[in-house]
Amino acid sequence: METVTISPKYQVVIPRSVREQMRLRPGQQVQVIPYGDRIELIPVRPAREMRGALRGMSTDLVREADRL
Repeated sequence: METVTISPKYQVVIPRSVREQMRLRPGQQVQVIPYGDRIELIPVRPAREMRGALRGMSTDLVREADRL
C-alpha cells in the first residue's frame, strides 16, 4: 500500500507502481466513486479492450420452463 499527498489544488499523483500495474496512460480517464469512507478510481477502458473478457464463461444454466 502506498500513500499519496493531496496538493493545494486537490490533486494527487498515482504512484508509478500502480500506474504500471493498472496500465494507466497520460490523459486516460478514470471514474471517481465515493464508497463509504474511501474513494475509488476506476479506469475507463474502451469497449474494444473488453473484447473476449467473458470468453470461457459457462452459458449452461437452468432456466424456468416459461423462459425458454
